[in-house]
Amino acid sequence: MKFVDEARIHVRAGDGGNGCISFRREKFIPRGGPNGGDGGKGGDVILQADAQLSTLLDLTYPKPFRAQKGHHGKGKDQTGKNGEDLIIRIPVGTLIRDDQTEGVLQDLLFDGQQYIVAEGGRGGRGNARFATPTLRAPRRAEKGEKGQERILRLELKLLADVGLIGYPNVGKSTLLSRISSAKPKIADYPFTTLVPHLGVVSRENHRPFIVADIPGLIEGASKGAGLGLTFLRHVERTRLLIHLLDISEEPSRDAVKDFHVLNHELKAYHRSVQEKIQLLALNKIDLPSVREKAKDIKNQFEKMGFRLHLISGQTGEGVEELMEGTSRALESISDQDHG
Repeated sequence: MKFVDEARIHVRAGDGGNGCISFRREKFIPRGGPNGGDGGKGGDVILQADAQLSTLLDLTYPKPFRAQKGHHGKGKDQTGKNGEDLIIRIPVGTLIRDDQTEGVLQDLLFDGQQYIVAEGGRGGRGNARFATPTLRAPRRAEKGEKGQERILRLELKLLADVGLIGYPNVGKSTLLSRISSAKPKIADYPFTTLVPHLGVVSRENHRPFIVADIPGLIEGASKGAGLGLTFLRHVERTRLLIHLLDISEEPSRDAVKDFHVLNHELKAYHRSVQEKIQLLALNKIDLPSVREKAKDIKNQFEKMGFRLHLISGQTGEGVEELMEGTSRALESISDQDHG
């Protein structure tokens, strides 16, 4: 299924039904009064979070979403039937914005959570409502109110505990496939990963957690370079980040510089993202050229106050230790949240 994390939709709630003008016409009741019923309420348009969905693809088609109109009132004081609500299912983690004002209307974070984005119009009153001691035969009724109409912008932000970040080709997809059952596409060229991938990490004596491979981060990502601006939003909801570094290329990359550059991009996107806890890992330690320089790079990061894990997503070396550190960090964050 194609991953789509933005959609713009046009929604319209149902109009209320019209009130009815009617009079009693019954045998043996010579002066029957008004008995026109009220119109029914128009249906609402409701967005509902659904944990079974992972994309906004079904909402990208240019068709308006319309709820049912309320039925008109009838004689014999019969109120028109209310219009049926229209429920639109969207993935958990979708932010709803008003396209005109750009204001946030709601953030759907839980399965089954609902939000009414357009309210149906009230039904018009029938002429029975207007009868008074001095006006016994009113010939007036109200039309139903129009339902709300608006254009919405939906933004899906993945709900993951851990975000895997790093330059293209540092081995994020390989690591994700090593620690979970996810099967991301892996190849030796930039931007192999064109969509975020999720994997569930289950470990003995620890709570399982969800890891998201965040693609496309390069220098200038916060200004739209590469694919970064498209996917930076998915880092926002993560609780911590694993920053994967790589010096295997020739000429080799500067791991310290790469770390600072990507942190600058995170800060430029949103300060709260850059302030998340980060675990650092130097990947591809199975390569002799990387292993030779690893100790020096590890010392450089230690002087900066960071612990650098030495791992190989390919062979699994050091990965268990990194996952242990990740589990402990997540549990520490949970304890702080509930403290």
